[in-house]
Amino acid sequence: MPVALGTALVLVTYVTPIVSLPVTAPDLDAGAGARAWILSSMSLGLAAALLASGVLGDRYGRRTVYDVGMVLVAAGAVVCAVAGSPAVLVAGRTVQGVGGAAVLACGLSLLAARHAPGPDRLRATSLWGASVGLGIAVGSVLAAAVGEVGSGWRETYAVTAVAAGALLPLSGRLGASRADAPRRVDVPGLVLLVAFLTLVVSALTQARDGIDAPAAALAVAALACLAALAVVEPRVREPLLDPALLRSPAFVAATLGSLTLGVSMIGLASLTPTVAQVGLGAGVWSASLLAALWAGVSVVASLTLRRLPWTFAGPRGIAVLLVLVALGQLTGLGLHDGSGLWRLAVVMVLTGVGTGLLNAVLGREAVASVPPDRTAMGSGANNTARYLGAAIGITVLVTVATHVGDTVVDGWNVVVVGCACVSVAGAAAIAALGRSGRPG
Repeated sequence: MPVALGTALVLVTYVTPIVSLPVTAPDLDAGAGARAWILSSMSLGLAAALLASGVLGDRYGRRTVYDVGMVLVAAGAVVCAVAGSPAVLVAGRTVQGVGGAAVLACGLSLLAARHAPGPDRLRATSLWGASVGLGIAVGSVLAAAVGEVGSGWRETYAVTAVAAGALLPLSGRLGASRADAPRRVDVPGLVLLVAFLTLVVSALTQARDGIDAPAAALAVAALACLAALAVVEPRVREPLLDPALLRSPAFVAATLGSLTLGVSMIGLASLTPTVAQVGLGAGVWSASLLAALWAGVSVVASLTLRRLPWTFAGPRGIAVLLVLVALGQLTGLGLHDGSGLWRLAVVMVLTGVGTGLLNAVLGREAVASVPPDRTAMGSGANNTARYLGAAIGITVLVTVATHVGDTVVDGWNVVVVGCACVSVAGAAAIAALGRSGRPG
């Protein structure tokens, strides 16, 4: 339960600025570029620190790193609550992202250490998957409340800080956990990976209003870091990511599944409130409750996974669920200016089922596909793929929706087809991994 609550809190923090930004930006005199950074800064912290948090947790203790992460979530929230400028708010959100990375990576690993493989772990990971949806639902409702009253965005960060402080003592119930044979920390690989992920998310954020010289420079720098990583890692005795894992169909499938879900579904769910408000004329509450509906359905789906007569496991199970998500996405095709909100609600419900099941399955596969000594690293890699995918998806989908066709509704119809294609392509690649991983 402490891990589930911690995970939910991180997702609440991740979601709330999406709708509260119209209130926050005028208070801080934030322009278009600053608004983009406010929305993306937590993704930056998450992407940069998830794998690093997992590696450090395996070596120095998962609960220790988890606790440090919760402290950073609280500290970042305090900075945000007193921010007097966009730069300070972005800094606080980035700190929250780094802290959230430690909570997500080491929290799931602590669950794996506490619950043995089988029904007990399935129950725990189903609860963890549900907590992801719960956090998004609560965050969406909280954001709507802030938008409705027209003020109070600072108080939401203050509440987050208090909640993180209240959850910190509960981590004592989790017990101590670390790798039995800790590997050395690959400092060069860690630095290069963090730099690469930071530069990628920064380039995507900078490119939201068009590709300019700073965005191009950031992209080139990211590619340089990736090239350096490819040169350095084969020469390290204990590399950051064990090369053997890249030959494991189960590990690659779980990681690719999270990346696909981030690009195609988190991006689509983040775009939906904008389409509802700008395209269909909905109010703040109605638009935010659509995201809450998606998240709420995913909570129920995650919790019911262990009661289903089918076992969604391994690459084939992930592929089937991604196809289910794609079918739900396609129900959004044909939206027009006169459509009712129920059309978007149908999309959110149907995709929520697939998303919820995937959250639970991917959480289980992330720790089951790596050696027991590397579960925090496995969780970190999986969540890195998810939130890097989300950063890519949100940027690309917003750009397409606002530049294709005459209205954002026209753009939505293009987006849902693109998202469904991404989901199916990911499913096909993962299914192929499953076939290649069969014993001969």
